[in-house]
Order: sequence, then C-alpha cells, then structure tokens
Amino acid sequence: MLETGFLRGWTDWHSHILPGVDDGIPTLEDALAVLRWYEAQGVQEVWLTPHMMEDYPNAPADLRARFAALQQAWDGPVVLHLAAEHMLDALFEQRLEAGEVLPIGPDAGTLLVETSCYNAPMNLSALLDRIKKSGLHPLLAHPERYVYMSDSAYRRLHESGVAFQLNLPSLCGAFGPAAAHKARRLLKAGYYSYAGSDLHSLHAFQSAMSVPIRSISPIRS
Repeated sequence: MLETGFLRGWTDWHSHILPGVDDGIPTLEDALAVLRWYEAQGVQEVWLTPHMMEDYPNAPADLRARFAALQQAWDGPVVLHLAAEHMLDALFEQRLEAGEVLPIGPDAGTLLVETSCYNAPMNLSALLDRIKKSGLHPLLAHPERYVYMSDSAYRRLHESGVAFQLNLPSLCGAFGPAAAHKARRLLKAGYYSYAGSDLHSLHAFQSAMSVPIRSISPIRS
C-alpha cells in the first residue's frame, strides 16, 4: 500500500507523535525519526493529537511547551499542528467548561473526541450536544473501533452533524476484522470526513500499512 504513494500529499488528522506525553512516541529522537519517514512518504501535514484523559491528564499549556520544543528541533517540510484527542470521561465536561481543550482544524473549530471502544458513555448524546453548544464541532475518532455502536447509531450521529475520523490501519485489519468491516462500510457510506494514522509506533504503522488494500482512496482535507 505504501509503495503506491498512498500518503503523498496527505494530512494526518490523528497521531501520537508528540513525544513523552502519552502512550505514543516516547522521545524527541523517535518523533524526529517518524517525521523524517513522513517526509520520505510525501506527507504534507500532521496533527499531533496526544491523549487528554484521566490516564494522561495533559494540560494544554504543557502540551504547547512540548510542541514548541519539537517544532524547534524539526527542520523538515512536513507542517506540524497541535491539537488533542479528548476522552469523553468523567472529567471531560469540566475541561470543556474551563477551556482546557485543544481544538483541531485550521479555524480551531473542531474537537477530536473518543470514547471507550467497548462501552459508550451513559451521556454520550448530551456530551456531544455540550460540545456543539460551546461553539465547537465534534469529530469522533476511529468510530469503526466502537464495538457497541450499531449502524443506526452511526447514521444518527452522522445526520446530527458529528464528523467521523477514520484510522487508516483499521482498513488494513490492524484492529481486527470487525473494525475493518465497519471501516469499509462507513467509508462506502461516505461518513468519514478525515483520516488519521493514530500512530503510536512507527514500526506498527509501517507493518499495518504494508498490507495490500484494493479500491481505497485517501481521505483528504
């Protein structure tokens, strides 16, 4: 798949490349190695979206400082942006109310959010409405991985204005056949607006993307 130039000109809308802040890339040197590989693949831009959740209680100010250090060290053509992947957990509303979030997109008008892959928050609809009332548009990370979500639930979310972000490795079976099947159905239905790597490890991403995939076009901004 990579040999076809699939990633050339692409914008990665979900990655864990910002070093040392979550379960993603651990060091600055490793992050620079990922970005050099992105450069070789022709990737144009990448959004660094570290976790903001109870397990990784990252504060925006701290993430901005880490981002500034990475920007200073990086001298390649791949354009870097900072946002976050916000877990819809018990602390989310408090963070949203306090403005302790990092929106995504050129107009900073969208919020990348996720849930547990196995259980929906009891107040999922209310949380998504709360995001909209704050003036942001919810972007649901890797919906194909949510085993609890039905086709009708996807349709309702899509029709309500919630945007979907595809994990490219999902199409390659990196998260199992069920996620791959859902990803292809959602892609065929036209539900995805953005695509991301969800890269935590360069080796794992390279391995996933080495699988031949037929009839897939990159989702571009």
